[in-house]
Amino acid sequence: MAAVRMSRRCRRYLKRIQRAPSRYALQEIASSIQNDLDRRHLSYDEALSLGNVIQHHADRLPGDTIVYAISDRDAYRRTLELYLKDAVLSRTEQLLLWEERRRLGISDTEHDRLLSQLVEQMKRQGKTVAVHAFKRASA
Repeated sequence: MAAVRMSRRCRRYLKRIQRAPSRYALQEIASSIQNDLDRRHLSYDEALSLGNVIQHHADRLPGDTIVYAISDRDAYRRTLELYLKDAVLSRTEQLLLWEERRRLGISDTEHDRLLSQLVEQMKRQGKTVAVHAFKRASA
């Protein structure tokens, strides 16, 4: 795959992301990227690349809040939220999520972290969540 040339605006965002001191700052950058995408100052591919960089940078920062940015992980999070809407994560849903993770390149560690964050969020809202036992295939 050929490397895509980044626009000047995209390179500026990349520098801001690399200097961001907190998850809150990353969320502000992600919101700016979304606004620029909506105004068509950035292409979707650039926004997706920047969102993936934001997610990787957020992993290195302390805290457990979710950073909402256009990224592969955010697409997966939305799918996970959809399956958790009824407060039950069945084996069938977990199998479908496994396929989605494989397609998007989401690791099991990232999945476990997102799942625990979303379950905690739902518990704070007073909901109980049931995650059915799912045996992972051994390599």
